[in-house]
Amino acid sequence: MVQLRTSSPPPQATELETWTLGAAADLRGLRASLREALTRYGLVQGEDLDEVLGLVALVATELATNALRHGLPPTIVTLLVTDECFILDVADHDVSTAPELDDAAPLDSGGRGLLLAESVSRAVAWYATPDTKNIWASFPRP
Repeated sequence: MVQLRTSSPPPQATELETWTLGAAADLRGLRASLREALTRYGLVQGEDLDEVLGLVALVATELATNALRHGLPPTIVTLLVTDECFILDVADHDVSTAPELDDAAPLDSGGRGLLLAESVSRAVAWYATPDTKNIWASFPRP
């Protein structure tokens, strides 16, 4: 197994919104609210709107699902922004483990969330605080 790169989000990132999730049932609301926030803050616009929103919602769902499944509740999803990108930061409260990039077999039902995030994001990394383990993914601002 390969470990994910360790790095905090850019220090100039500004927090825009935060969502707290307690169960997988909260993911649908997260996707809808995230799409609304990205549009409201003008982070995504133009003809690529649906594609970018879809990719961001997909990565948010994958990272939050991993946190809900493998971490300790609650899961906290934060939307941040810099001049160049916007960032999804997903935290859980299991600081005893480090995220790993799994080599999922073709017939496995899971294990591809971080790989997917890496393939469609500008950058993916993780960091820990005294209380949380955070994984973040960044996306260019169109």
